[in-house]
Amino acid sequence: MHLTHLSLTNFRTFTRLDMDVPRRTLLLVGDNAQGKTTLLEAIYLLATFTSFHAQNDRQMINFLEAREPLAVARLVAEYIRAEQPHRIEMRLIQEANGGSVPRFRKEILMDGVKRTVYEAMGQFTAVVFLPQSMRVIEGSPDDRRRYLNLTLAQAVPGYSRALSEYAQALTQRNALLKQLGERGGDADQLSYWDTIIAERGAFLIHVRIAALQELEQLATRIHHRLTNGQEVLQIIYQPGYDPVPAPEGQFSLPLRNKIDRSGLNEERIRKGMLQGLVERRREEIARGVTTLGPHRDEIRFLSNGIDLGDYGSRGQVRTAMLALKLAEVSWMKNRTGEWPILLLDEILAELDMKRRADLQSFLSEYEQTMLTTTDLHLFDPQFVSDGTVWRVEQGLVCMPQL
Repeated sequence: MHLTHLSLTNFRTFTRLDMDVPRRTLLLVGDNAQGKTTLLEAIYLLATFTSFHAQNDRQMINFLEAREPLAVARLVAEYIRAEQPHRIEMRLIQEANGGSVPRFRKEILMDGVKRTVYEAMGQFTAVVFLPQSMRVIEGSPDDRRRYLNLTLAQAVPGYSRALSEYAQALTQRNALLKQLGERGGDADQLSYWDTIIAERGAFLIHVRIAALQELEQLATRIHHRLTNGQEVLQIIYQPGYDPVPAPEGQFSLPLRNKIDRSGLNEERIRKGMLQGLVERRREEIARGVTTLGPHRDEIRFLSNGIDLGDYGSRGQVRTAMLALKLAEVSWMKNRTGEWPILLLDEILAELDMKRRADLQSFLSEYEQTMLTTTDLHLFDPQFVSDGTVWRVEQGLVCMPQL
């Protein structure tokens, strides 16, 4: 898969942009705050319908346009998938509704036909690496679950819908738990929500087990090369409901001791999770919150047995995250049969010469890559000459005079 044309209207700093996109490698060069990362954000938004910068969708409408009674930001990507041309469009619409707060909605069109997020997810795929991507390793469990969800939703059919239905059922169950704790009542009212949570949760956990195992196999090989064979990367999955119980008398296992869950089927996970929800009812009613399920999953990243989230250096974390992102590209290709677009924001800034060279050799293998930089001299001259270089200045994209 590759992007052929990108059109933006009233999206952040870009009031109007139309550009044909080169097939292989595109280098976007410019000073800070000129719009380079915004271009990557637009492409990733069309892949996941989620911004990696904005706290809410309203922020993505150009601030001058947003003053109007009717404000519309429009993003359009034309791309080739399975040798067929396609078009995906996203509209962010803010309109007056008679009150002080305007109404906001978004529309998605696939080849001119309106679609839901669930229907459109996975049709256009992208992988992004940003300076803040290190939060996946160094940040909270929420950061790691969010990363995993955005990755799997693009490549696993039904994942996005199951995740949404799980979240809705979890909200309802927590509200009921709180009500039962405060007012009393029949605990069997929880059975309906238990069934939904166990079904959707089992699907999510089953998919995560397989995906993380596959990602680790790919990431370990890349990481081994990036570290010149000196470090071994491990990805440890700790599910919020573990279908493999700890041995009797043992409360927990050290992180470095991995558990093989690859032979578990979805039905076994569902039954075990449903039983666990029933067994914990009294405790959860007292606490007013569901304590078991994939919403409490954790993922840890180890290098040579050391937890990078707690003890990794900046360079180690960046290298591990880069290996994970490159593995993500190959994993999506294996899963879908199509290369995702790889988006890299200031990727070389904190890498040494050896790792820069290794990274650029990896990038030559991919279908389409877009990179931003403030300094073109960080790249190998041959890599630059093999790609296309555009300059971004104050929301305008132009060919530089090299």
